[in-house]
Amino acid sequence: MYKIDFANPVSIHFVGIGGVSMSALAELLADAGFRVSGSDRSRSARTEALEAKGIIVFYGQRPENITDETECVVFTSAVHPDNPEYIAAHERGVPCLTRGELMGQIMKNYETPIAVSGTHGKTTTTSMISEILLRADLDPTLSIGGSLKTINGCLRIGKSGFFVTEACEYTNSFLDFSPKIALILNIEEDHLDFFKDLDDIRRSFRKFAMLLPKDGCLIINNQIKNLSELTDGLACRVVTFGSDSSADYYPSDITYDEMGRPSFLLHSFGRGERRISLQVYGEHNVYNATAAAALADLLSVDSPVIADALHGFTGTDRRFEYKGNVGGVTVIDDYSHHPTEITAALKAAAGYPHKTLWCVFQPHTYTRTKAFMKEFAQALALADRVVLTDIYPARETDSLGISSENLRDEILALGRPCDYFSTFDEIENFLLENCINGDLLITMGAGDVLKIGEKLLGI
Repeated sequence: MYKIDFANPVSIHFVGIGGVSMSALAELLADAGFRVSGSDRSRSARTEALEAKGIIVFYGQRPENITDETECVVFTSAVHPDNPEYIAAHERGVPCLTRGELMGQIMKNYETPIAVSGTHGKTTTTSMISEILLRADLDPTLSIGGSLKTINGCLRIGKSGFFVTEACEYTNSFLDFSPKIALILNIEEDHLDFFKDLDDIRRSFRKFAMLLPKDGCLIINNQIKNLSELTDGLACRVVTFGSDSSADYYPSDITYDEMGRPSFLLHSFGRGERRISLQVYGEHNVYNATAAAALADLLSVDSPVIADALHGFTGTDRRFEYKGNVGGVTVIDDYSHHPTEITAALKAAAGYPHKTLWCVFQPHTYTRTKAFMKEFAQALALADRVVLTDIYPARETDSLGISSENLRDEILALGRPCDYFSTFDEIENFLLENCINGDLLITMGAGDVLKIGEKLLGI
């Protein structure tokens, strides 16, 4: 693998520079004195922000974007061998790194690199940790998978030894990371276009845990089945969080205010009991906050600072995000695209004041939709009314012979009203005709479904 000498900055090109993680890495290197360029399919607010910082961005991916001056090229897992810049880099003999490999090398420059992993909750928990470290004046460098209002974006470059990032298991990219502290929030079946099955996923998380050094620490959910398979024999310290006293950290006495926001008593190893109140919704966020508090205790952050930071956290973009109100209808947007996430979000919505709960869901990838068809139906049936868009294919080209109409039929079979429309315009018109004052409308999915709510709100 090509090794970057951070003492001698070179010229680095990012293919797919507009992505959340890639743009953060590009900005980090530019700040460190590297000459950074990149390409993406189209202009976006993120690419324009990079250009404003002096980074060269090409729109459209072409061989000529790889020049004689290019000394290293960085790719994401979405880039295939037939990509013209991928081909040009290899023909020219330019050293290449994956996004994960570059992230791993960057993490080694920090005294305390922290990686947050798990099938669900990475962005929210990383954001909670970020809020705590900022409130504690620890001046961390942060790379978050969503926009955090406190830092007005996804990246903050600090000057301390603390580095916090998300660690995604897809394509095993997190196995190239170099964490000293890692969190594993949960492990479930997902990304089955890459992994064979749940056992395959668990093996990857075990390998991830084994990356931790002897003086490191793994913070892990003890509700994960057969936990010992993941933790036995690790060189590092292991701290657990969970739902009861079998864990080092656990909540009790969970209550909700009139808006559905939770408070709970946090029981913590060596710190006693603390009352924590959140401004984000759902029981799942109680456990995200519990994990974040365990990490903060490990870093010796004062308990009042932890409680204040968690209470001050109002969420990241696309995570049960309040978008506005139109005609008395409250519009929320949420990134959930896995049955477990949908269940958590809709259960959280049940505590939010409303008459009828509408969910406009955009299935994400054919592989995931086919693998979890019945589970999606059961989760979405928690809403009073469901509206489906076409499947958002993302990286996939093979429909596998399925469509949103198959999912609609599964939901109808459960006795829940469900409508499918092939265009956003049709959905918007349907909602305008049927949503009434006092209803709660959630646009949900990892694609561009948020555009529906924004169009209704005129934003």
